[in-house]
Amino acid sequence: MDTVKINIDGRDIDAQAGSTVLQAALDAGIYIPHLCYHPDLEPIGACRLCIVEIEGEEGLPISCSTPVSNGMAVRTTSEKINQRRRLAMELLLAGHPQDCDTCNKYLNCELQALKQYIIKDELSVRLRTKLLPINRSNPLFLHEPDKCVVCGRCVRACQDLRGVGVLLYKKGNSETYTGTAADLPLADAGCRFCGACAEVCPTGAIQDKEAVGTGRKRRAALIPCRYTCPAEIDIPRYIRLIREGNYSAAAAVIREKVPFPEVLGYVCNSPCEDVCRRGEVNEAMSIKELKRFAAGNDEEQIWLANSVKKPETGEKVAIIGSGPAGLTAAYYLANQGHAVTVYESQPLAGGMMRFGIPEYRLPKEILDKEIEIIKNKGIEILTGKYIESTEALIGEGYDAVLAAIGTHRGQKLPIPNADNEGVIIGIEMLRDVSLGESVSIGKKVVVLGGGNVAFDCARVARRLGGELVEIACLECREDMPATEDEIKQAEEEGIIVHPSRTSTRIITENGVVKGVEFLEVESFSFDENKRAVITVRENSHLGLEADTVIFAIGQRPLIPDGFGVDITENGHIQLDPFTQTAGREGVFATGDAVHGTATVIQAIASGRKAAIAIDKYLGGNGIIDEKLAPEENVETCLGPIEGFAYLPRCEEIHVPAEERLRDFRKVVEDIDKETANKESERCLQCDLRLKIKSVEFWSSYSQYLPPIS
Repeated sequence: MDTVKINIDGRDIDAQAGSTVLQAALDAGIYIPHLCYHPDLEPIGACRLCIVEIEGEEGLPISCSTPVSNGMAVRTTSEKINQRRRLAMELLLAGHPQDCDTCNKYLNCELQALKQYIIKDELSVRLRTKLLPINRSNPLFLHEPDKCVVCGRCVRACQDLRGVGVLLYKKGNSETYTGTAADLPLADAGCRFCGACAEVCPTGAIQDKEAVGTGRKRRAALIPCRYTCPAEIDIPRYIRLIREGNYSAAAAVIREKVPFPEVLGYVCNSPCEDVCRRGEVNEAMSIKELKRFAAGNDEEQIWLANSVKKPETGEKVAIIGSGPAGLTAAYYLANQGHAVTVYESQPLAGGMMRFGIPEYRLPKEILDKEIEIIKNKGIEILTGKYIESTEALIGEGYDAVLAAIGTHRGQKLPIPNADNEGVIIGIEMLRDVSLGESVSIGKKVVVLGGGNVAFDCARVARRLGGELVEIACLECREDMPATEDEIKQAEEEGIIVHPSRTSTRIITENGVVKGVEFLEVESFSFDENKRAVITVRENSHLGLEADTVIFAIGQRPLIPDGFGVDITENGHIQLDPFTQTAGREGVFATGDAVHGTATVIQAIASGRKAAIAIDKYLGGNGIIDEKLAPEENVETCLGPIEGFAYLPRCEEIHVPAEERLRDFRKVVEDIDKETANKESERCLQCDLRLKIKSVEFWSSYSQYLPPIS
């Protein structure tokens, strides 16, 4: 780019042709006070703090809008400049609240920093109080017009950066401030809730209701969907690509973090949706639906061309278990160039994805397809191989061993008659059904437990002929660990839920189950050994008839004696938090066997972490992320959308209950392109806010004048 020679305060600098004096000075590390200027906005010179003297010109031009010219000589300070600057600063402060110590912007306020720079003594102008009320009624943002200095940044950001234009200058109580036409709520005014106004506001007149902090904490606050996701999938980016019709690129973004995008589209518990900022406006985004749509419409598979396997390292890794954690680790380790062999005790790979999640929730062809993609990285999966010792694998020449054995051992409560005929363990029943084995279920079934496994068992029991299926659990309805979708679908299928109940005994006659007795739970907690301490309500007896009782109260790892790992008091594998090793050098562990039974996305995140640790142990750099999607040229101008705040959420569409009970067909219907495009349009695109440049304070520049006394 062409440059011109200019001189600022006796210092010769090369400035970009077409830039302003202020831009040239700041680029050279020379500070000129400014407030209304922002590097992403067109300058207007309203604050008049950036005045300078230019040799050969009269007056004190505004540096933010004065273009540079070759040979220009600029002075940024003089007695005259300082006097005018101080007056401009005092006029800004005259009507501003004097509550710095209690303001959310304290120590991060541009106005406060400028006051420290320009004025050290008392103000000489008369202070006044703006009689403008605080507006707390809008979602996400707080508006304190008494803090507005009419710099116009928010108005320009809304109009010029985002193309929305809902903010404008207002008059009220003899004061000028910014607001919406007719003082409408932001939702009714057409706001896109992008946060650009709060981002550029220098004083906190418009600010986030929840403090956003700095660094990673700030990113997590502004893009909570991404940073709540255990794998940190770039959710706003792939939603934006769906809106643009680039479904393959959207799928590639998801694959940058996980090797099971379509599986997650079916079974992810969606913690991202719980924190989605769109939910503060009306309803959270249907993120899981959009993930499944992108993965299912990845016709071009552009990610394949960009996924480059590193050269072979000669290092061998054995992975015990082919669930989501084990296969995720296998995928990334193979991609790093290591030779990976997966040992699976069951006849088919997939772990809990295959044997713990019924096919109506996760179609097996989807799972098989994504496992095949993982195998294509050169991974060998040996099924029907039960490994009893990690040390034996080390002895066979493996350089590292990863235990990803899951939690496949179900549990029963220590209550009378728990071992009688007709009492079964839920996770074993789900596995048998998945393998196509015959499972006998009576007409009346009681399931004990409140998690997804319990509801899966109940719904499977209905499909196996159970006519009256009931669930009872310790938790109250609001605290049940099962997802709301799972509970809702179960109730649609005729399953009766009894929350806040503890079983006291199983009723039998001649060794055959006849029912279960319960008491109502008033409260419960867990002691240091994670045993339930339950307070029951007196005279709260409940009896349920049952031919079959299914325990679905949790699982633990099945760890063979002499397996060669450290074990916690609770029966899980103990990890070194720094090395991720499990008791001896070269032996690692991951997934549910370490952390307890969790979700598929948590297992995937754990597998990623294990892959990083093993790769480093084997001499790699631990960088497993790939750039699979093309570089994005982000359009930051959003434009208006009529009724944006009130656009309804795209909900999952389910096959009618009476139809889905006939067999194990998938219960959720795929959304079409029109629905996906409409849903993606609802996204606030919170990540665009991070693309707005930050304004540096005077102390960040190498050359600045000391505060004027």
